Amino acid sequence: MPIVEIRGLRKRFGANEVLKGVDLSVERGEVIAIIGKSGSGKSTLLRCVNGLETFDEGSLTVDGQALLHGNPKAMRELRQHVGMIFQNFNLFPLLSVGRNVMLAPMQVAKRSEEAAAKQARALLERVGLGDKFDARPEQLSGGQQQRVAIARALAMQPAVLLCDEITSALDPELVGEVLRVVESLAGDGMTLLMVTHEMNFARKVADRVVFMHAGCVHEIGPPDELFGSPRTPELQKFLASIHG
Repeated sequence: MPIVEIRGLRKRFGANEVLKGVDLSVERGEVIAIIGKSGSGKSTLLRCVNGLETFDEGSLTVDGQALLHGNPKAMRELRQHVGMIFQNFNLFPLLSVGRNVMLAPMQVAKRSEEAAAKQARALLERVGLGDKFDARPEQLSGGQQQRVAIARALAMQPAVLLCDEITSALDPELVGEVLRVVESLAGDGMTLLMVTHEMNFARKVADRVVFMHAGCVHEIGPPDELFGSPRTPELQKFLASIHG
């Protein structure tokens, strides 16, 4: 059974239909890169998967849980299965790095402070920031802050991790350190859905690439196929625009 099952998903903002009947199944442990130009519906799709956006039609199931917007208990349950990392880190500036990672496990999963701190130290170690437990977010570079955000998302042990353009706010020299962490997660079998404009990374790490165009899944397939022999003029044009 796919870990994420999206069927006929439609989403409107007023008169503007942003998602026009999206179908996508994601297998457990699969890495999916979502590419496409701005306004094609990529981020909206991710935000629907973790319940940040309500959708108008269709169905969405994550790890066997149907997404039911009118049911707060079901939504809380769903969000424990789905981790999300945003473009702008969204760390709590007044909390130390360690406390940022400990917060959800203590508040939502009701873990003890001791257990949460132990887990936070292990996760910070995993993203290469074992020595930053007591630091404040503003003392870190953008790349380090984004790696803390990854550790924080992992603290809830999600079944699926959503990454929304997680390198686009970073200086070019910091992009690699964040992508290396994501690559190591992929290597450990984490299910990942990534909206990204890092095409080389998508080619190297993704099992499948989804090209979104005008609110639809326009092409989907293994990276070599999509980048090597794009079938539609839209994808050809998009790839040409990136490679200049």
